[in-house]
Amino acid sequence: MADELTPETLEEEQPQEKHKQRKNTLYPGVSDELADNMRTGWADTELHGLKPIAQAAHTATRRAALSARFPGERLVVPAGRLKTRSNDCEYPFRSSTEYAYLTGDQTENGVLVLEPSGTSGHTATLYLLPRSNRENGEFWLSNQGELWVGRRRSLAEAEQLLGIPAKDVRELADALAAAEGPVRVLRGHDAVIEKALTDKVTAERDEELRVFLSEARAVKDRFEIGELRKAVDSTVRGFEDVVKVLDKAEATSERYIEGTFFLRARVEGNDVGYGSICAAGPNACTLHWVRNDGEVRPGDLLLLDAGVETRDLYTADVTRTLPINGTYSDIQRKIYDAVYEAQEAGIAAVQPGAKFRDFHDAAQRVLAEKLVEWGLLEGPVERVLELSLQRRWTLHGTGHMLGMDVHDCAVARTEAYVDGTLQPGMCLTVEPGLYFQTDDLTVPEEYRGIGVRIEDDILVTEDGNENLSAGLPRASAEVEAWMARLKG
Repeated sequence: MADELTPETLEEEQPQEKHKQRKNTLYPGVSDELADNMRTGWADTELHGLKPIAQAAHTATRRAALSARFPGERLVVPAGRLKTRSNDCEYPFRSSTEYAYLTGDQTENGVLVLEPSGTSGHTATLYLLPRSNRENGEFWLSNQGELWVGRRRSLAEAEQLLGIPAKDVRELADALAAAEGPVRVLRGHDAVIEKALTDKVTAERDEELRVFLSEARAVKDRFEIGELRKAVDSTVRGFEDVVKVLDKAEATSERYIEGTFFLRARVEGNDVGYGSICAAGPNACTLHWVRNDGEVRPGDLLLLDAGVETRDLYTADVTRTLPINGTYSDIQRKIYDAVYEAQEAGIAAVQPGAKFRDFHDAAQRVLAEKLVEWGLLEGPVERVLELSLQRRWTLHGTGHMLGMDVHDCAVARTEAYVDGTLQPGMCLTVEPGLYFQTDDLTVPEEYRGIGVRIEDDILVTEDGNENLSAGLPRASAEVEAWMARLKG
């Protein structure tokens, strides 16, 4: 990785007294001759006649809904800024979900501002970093200049693509500090913008903005459903990739599985939507096992929970629990089939007009029945469910909303989410599981160290539901046949 140009490194590269040079006052250590040279001789690369992005009409509709909810108020939604990973290296940038949802843009430092217009409605403006300045040397001397990190869109290009007037974001903080009238800001993404609004906003009012934007994403539009299909289809291919290389993972570790799936995510999408869980053997009993440094052994199960995030930031979230050697043992099949039966009940309960909690209750009932049947819990089942005794081994909820965030709509009000009603266009996961810890003395030894989860992405339709991830088999016999075909 190249070092950035700093006054210190430039001093080292300067010729000695052999060639006298003029001292540049703007960038010490840079000669006027070099600065003059770098200003000129560059071709015009401005792009013209660009077509709007595919979701431009949808983002306009989303902004209109936001405008209607907060009439007469200035609304400020930042994309966020780069975050330092270590020293002078940054994490890859991922814009705030709310900003991308409302604009379709994903660039750092961007800010969407909705200014009140007339008696109702708003005028939207995008504040963005313009092209790097060739005149003052920013494009080659700043570590975020285009010579270092790549070309940025011009403001005119952004307007054509996004359908929103664009201005220079470097002017925004002062403008907001001087502005009058009620204002709300999406917090937690841009400290500079928040500081400019310190005396103008309250935490309570800003939280109302955040909650509204969370709830607005519950019902997906046509574009979003298409993106979720793309995410799931890529994820299916990623799972197939993993099965094909399980022999190599056995020779290395869970990280081979992680890397294999990540390759598919980067080639076909933006990234993984969350840290992949590649949990082999007893690691499957750790719900968020993302260390992925364990052994992959024949005879064990692999719990793979992973999802591709598309380039427009919609993610899949799928889990399969696979026999590493291709065949479930008797006890593994017994536990797996119980989870499969519970998932079948949960999926069947996903219907328009049903309560959000219904699919969780349906799946938990099946698991409770199995635990009583196996003698691990004393019945009756109604008593077990009333006291939630099954949770020692089921541990987590049976699903969550899915979209631009893997746990989408996370700050929605309880009455609008977990106590709410399912509507066509909602997308959620159904993912029951059973986990028997290695040190759990309340279960027979043969159960210990087995963890099973099966998870699919379910779209609520007008007349029922659609399993978007049905391309991956779920029944134990079908899983074994599928793995045998892929391993050839």
